[in-house]
Amino acid sequence: MFIVNLIRGFFMALADSVPGVSGGTIAFILGFYDKFIGSLNTLVSKNSKEEKIEALQFLLKIGVGWAIGMITSVLFLASIFEEHIYSISSVFIGFIIFSIPLIIKAEKETIKNKYLNIVWTITGILVVVAITVFNPVAGGTGFEVSLSQLNIGLILYVFIAGMIAISAMVLPGISGSTLLLIFGLYTTIISSIKEVLTFNFSYLPILIVFGLGVIIGILSTIKIIRHFLETARPQMIYLILGLMIGSLYAVFMGPTTLEVPQPPMSLSTFNIIFFIIGGAVIIGLEQFSKVIEKKHK
Repeated sequence: MFIVNLIRGFFMALADSVPGVSGGTIAFILGFYDKFIGSLNTLVSKNSKEEKIEALQFLLKIGVGWAIGMITSVLFLASIFEEHIYSISSVFIGFIIFSIPLIIKAEKETIKNKYLNIVWTITGILVVVAITVFNPVAGGTGFEVSLSQLNIGLILYVFIAGMIAISAMVLPGISGSTLLLIFGLYTTIISSIKEVLTFNFSYLPILIVFGLGVIIGILSTIKIIRHFLETARPQMIYLILGLMIGSLYAVFMGPTTLEVPQPPMSLSTFNIIFFIIGGAVIIGLEQFSKVIEKKHK
């Protein structure tokens, strides 16, 4: 199971590192999301020592694969992201669109005959669209993300963005990286991680601030997510679907948040080949999940 969990973590990291679907969505597709959330909740709850050790062992296996995947992805993405933004965004669109029916299929019994909860889907869409439209970076509204001017305002902004992004990463739906893209921090964080990996520690302060936001975000939200998944799962699934649909708009608008803003993605800049590649990756992951499930049986 170590290799299986390492592979699971690896693919979660690939999803977490790019705007599109979250690592939580990948965990959902691969069939271990509830165990993942349960293990995180065990670590921050008053469970027995044995339960905490078991949860930690599982998360460490996932974590090793996640670290390998994140490092691999960051070293690759940082060098090509802005130059090939439209092709990469097309891959992200493929991730999202092909993931939505898989979520519906996996939770069909949960959402069946509970169609009034579509209001939560609409809410999810509106939340993502509102964040995209009213964020302080896109559209030249005056908030500039600059590592050379690390001030209190920027520190708070990066800290809060870290809290929100990690919450999205563990919740199936909108990707934390999509939120970083919306906030105009995606290329900043990815480039900073790459620089630190190549021993340029001048970027370390911004990553420490971001990391603290991530830690606080996990500690403050994991219990809430676990609670609502247990007590209001249909509503949560409908909300998750809304977040995923809304994130399509966020990805289309993503180029406007780059350091050198580009026009939003349009039909003319959308790349169907890369879209199909994104979809193929998601379908491949689902087939991988089925193979694992058969072996366990």
